[in-house]
Amino acid sequence: MTPPQVQIFGTKKSSATRAAERFFKERGVKVHFVDVGAKPMSRGELTRFVQKFGVNGLLDTGGKAYERSNLAYLRTTEESVISKMLEDSGLLRLPLVRGGKVLSVGEDQESWGKMLEG
Repeated sequence: MTPPQVQIFGTKKSSATRAAERFFKERGVKVHFVDVGAKPMSRGELTRFVQKFGVNGLLDTGGKAYERSNLAYLRTTEESVISKMLEDSGLLRLPLVRGGKVLSVGEDQESWGKMLEG
């Protein structure tokens, strides 16, 4: 059996991202970290999360980037919001974690535990 692996999309400054890394490393899980501040997610990868959580589920509505973007006041299509998320990782609620077929958004230890189960 291959050891479990997860992919974490986040930033080094994000405390929630660091918590996710720590959670998995303490349990001996191999972590593939992608710093979305340095290298944006692919459209396909982001779309996978959007399909599960919806655009609003991925938006960090409490962040400065969201405030600056004026998204709360604009009428936009889902596609244009996805494009904005790809341009500005500050709009994302981090970390985004993928372990097998299980996805999670934000600091979600319950989902992280499910990634370890199967």
